[in-house]
Amino acid sequence: MTAKTGAKKAAPKTKKTARPAVKSSHPQLPVEKRRLRGHRVKKLRRQGILPANIYGHNIKSLMVQVDLAEAAKFLDQYGETNVVDILVAGEKKPRPALMKNPQYDPVSDQLLHLDFYQVDLSEKVKAEIPVVVRGEAPAVERGEGVLVQVINELEVEALPTDLPEEIGVDVSKLDQVGQQITVKDLDIDRQKVVPQAGEDQVVVKIEAVTKEEEKPAEAAEGEEGKAAAGEGEKPAEEGEAKEGGENKAGQESEKAGGEEKAS
Repeated sequence: MTAKTGAKKAAPKTKKTARPAVKSSHPQLPVEKRRLRGHRVKKLRRQGILPANIYGHNIKSLMVQVDLAEAAKFLDQYGETNVVDILVAGEKKPRPALMKNPQYDPVSDQLLHLDFYQVDLSEKVKAEIPVVVRGEAPAVERGEGVLVQVINELEVEALPTDLPEEIGVDVSKLDQVGQQITVKDLDIDRQKVVPQAGEDQVVVKIEAVTKEEEKPAEAAEGEEGKAAAGEGEKPAEEGEAKEGGENKAGQESEKAGGEEKAS
C-alpha cells in the first residue's frame, strides 16, 4: 500500500465581522454606542465620525456614532421618509428607524449631527413629505400668470413603510389665472397615506402678472444727477466691508461649532 504524503491543510478561519448577520429588506447602517458628548464630540468629527442619537416612542434614547461619509451617503440616497435598519454594535436585532433632523455647518455645509427615530413597523407615524411640482402650467407659458407654490412639504400619517418619498403635483391643467390645486386634488393613496392638512388647503395656484411701475422721466434724470454728483465722494473703505463680512462669517462658524442637542 502506498502511503499518502503531505498533511491535509486546515480550512482557513473566517474572520468575524462587526456587522450583525441579519436578514432585512431595508438598507442597513452600522453604528456604535457613543460615550463622548458635549464639547468633546468635536474630536469625533475631526476623525470623520458623526455623533447621532437613537430615540422613539417608548424607546430609551441612545447616543451613537457612525462613519460620517456613510451617514451622509445614506441620507442623500434614502432621505427622511425611507426606513433604514440601524445595526448597533453588540445588539443582535436591527432597529428600524427614520433619519431625522440633520444639522449642517452653515459655512462648509458638512453634516454635523443626525437623529434616528426608531419606529414600530406596525404603528403609523407622521412625517413631512416634500411636494414636487411637475409639468408646465399653460397660463405661465403664455405669460399671463405666475405659479405660486403655497406648500413645500405636506405632513401625512402612514405606516413607516408606506411613507412616500415625495408628493407630485401636476400643474399642466392650470390654464387660467385664479386656478389652483388643493390637497384634495393630490394623487395620494388615502387608504395608506392620510394628509394632516385640510382638504381645501391650497398647494399651488396661478396668480396674475403684475406690471412694474415705470419711473417718471424726471425721477430717472434726478437719479442720474445724484449719481454724477456723488462721483467725487469718498467710497466706503474696502477694508471695513471686508472686516464686517469676516466678523459675520466668524459668528456663523462659531454658531456651527455648537454641539448637538441634548439626548
